[in-house]
Amino acid sequence: MKTTTLAALALAVTLPLMPVSAQTQSTTVINGYRTAWWKDAVVYQVYPRSFNDSNGDGIGDLNGITAKLDYLQQLGINVIWLSPHFDSPNADNGYDIRDYRKVMAEFGTMADFDRMLAAIKKRHMRLIIDLVVNHTSDEHEWFKQSRSSKDNPYRDYYIWRDGKPNPADPAHPLPPNNWPSFFSGSAWQYDDTTQQFYLHMFAVKQPDLNWDNPKVRQDVYSLMRFWLDKGVDGFRMDVIPLISKPTGLPDIPPDQLRNIANILANGPHRDEYLQEMNREVLSRYDDMTVGEALGISLAQTPQLVDDRRHELDMIFNFDAVRINRNGRDYRTWTLPEFKAIYADHARTLDAHSWDTVFLSNHDNPRLVSSFGDDSPEFRIPSAKTLETLILTMRGTPFIYQGDELGMTNFPFTSITQFDDVEVKNAYKADVLTGHVQENAFLKNLRLTSRDNARTPMQWSSAPNGGFTTAAKPWLAINPNYTQINAAQQLTDPNSIYHYAQKLIALRHSTPALVYGDYKDLDPTHTQIFAYTRTLTAASGKPAEHYLIILNMSKSALTYTLPDSMNSGKLILANSPTTETNTTTLHLTPWESRIYKY
Repeated sequence: MKTTTLAALALAVTLPLMPVSAQTQSTTVINGYRTAWWKDAVVYQVYPRSFNDSNGDGIGDLNGITAKLDYLQQLGINVIWLSPHFDSPNADNGYDIRDYRKVMAEFGTMADFDRMLAAIKKRHMRLIIDLVVNHTSDEHEWFKQSRSSKDNPYRDYYIWRDGKPNPADPAHPLPPNNWPSFFSGSAWQYDDTTQQFYLHMFAVKQPDLNWDNPKVRQDVYSLMRFWLDKGVDGFRMDVIPLISKPTGLPDIPPDQLRNIANILANGPHRDEYLQEMNREVLSRYDDMTVGEALGISLAQTPQLVDDRRHELDMIFNFDAVRINRNGRDYRTWTLPEFKAIYADHARTLDAHSWDTVFLSNHDNPRLVSSFGDDSPEFRIPSAKTLETLILTMRGTPFIYQGDELGMTNFPFTSITQFDDVEVKNAYKADVLTGHVQENAFLKNLRLTSRDNARTPMQWSSAPNGGFTTAAKPWLAINPNYTQINAAQQLTDPNSIYHYAQKLIALRHSTPALVYGDYKDLDPTHTQIFAYTRTLTAASGKPAEHYLIILNMSKSALTYTLPDSMNSGKLILANSPTTETNTTTLHLTPWESRIYKY
């Protein structure tokens, strides 16, 4: 067990006494970690609009997901994370919710949802859904009531303020403060009906809820109970740290505007509200929560996930997935930089703070295009190596749909090919104003746009990749679907899919790959990522040691293990090799190996 630090002792003393929640009642402890089903799980994110279309309208739907559950079960998935399926006008592809208790008509009906959930349970898998409660759609009944008059009972469900005087045009007041929207422009929208501004940190059609109003919080808890009582197993919580805004909504110093996410994520009542949510809802179910932790640093992570605080189980930290980003712009990165992130996580998060492992999702480009090599020569080995990393690293791994096939970024050539509201707003703000050349804008988007991940799943070499029988899907499918698709990989024992399947099975059967300590063996090497996962001896059981070697380059390498270390027995590799019990490894480009020593 790890030594308790003074900081941890101080935290334990200052935490409020709270009842032990349903999800932390387990008495089994491995390597100092209290076990839980969501720690042992491998999670697969389904973006329903792009997963599988069952009715030929060009849009993925719930029945399409149900039809592919055997595919996910065979892969070895424990938990499915379903991106928003709620009734929505789709200003931000479902993250603008009109009715939390209805299914989006394009995706099906509540009966379809119930049938899908029952089919998931039948296959001994679990389902978590998105909880989007920092904001709603402006078409939500709460907001329609709120904007109707200043004395409406729902007025304080949202954040309304008078504007500032505008000497240049007195008839058109200035926004209440200088906060920018994450989707470009001001975070404030003037509403003629009551002549005030409402806050929207994202799109204009996504007004922020006022969490300081206890009625808002109780309505949110009610809708959470609705879905948990239906049988879902928890929530991925969208931008959840932003729910508590700074007192008084002051202007942010201009030199701090680039850090607005960090400022808004640490509002004065964030932890109070999350603890209330846990106490009144989450602690009463055997559930799983993972927060999208926009603006939360690694050092701040235990404030949300330390299991003694009774807030969230996990959060997504974006240090690794955004290492190739400087704001909206692509940047080059080095392997030592990348490895340092995981070493920092291992040092910072102790046995009370569980981690997540992910390198892609619906808001980021394709895994193999971002962190591997999507050329025809190296796409397959690099995709396998990246899956090796995700499935042998500390924390619960999250796989995004299509990454198990090595799906790649889309070859965008025109702004008309994009659907994303963030891209469209940025185009207006940057290109149409002459601040950025269109060619440079598109070049950057080919590397960074989240629409890369939202192109339809490539199920077969049939038209539109077998995703839909419609003449045209909602978003164009990647032209390489005839070479990269599930049907082909299911019949190929050496495919990325089958390699991922073996990795998942290995993780499920190897506690050291879940609860083991992590050590980077060679932090400064620019091509090799070598690390160990170690389970200390306990209860008469011997210690378990695993060595993971990743050649994260397109060069063949000879690599000598540090400190005369012997590799031990080869367990799994993504390329044929007979090297076992050796100190020197001869690695092909993008080769990955797992040894037990």
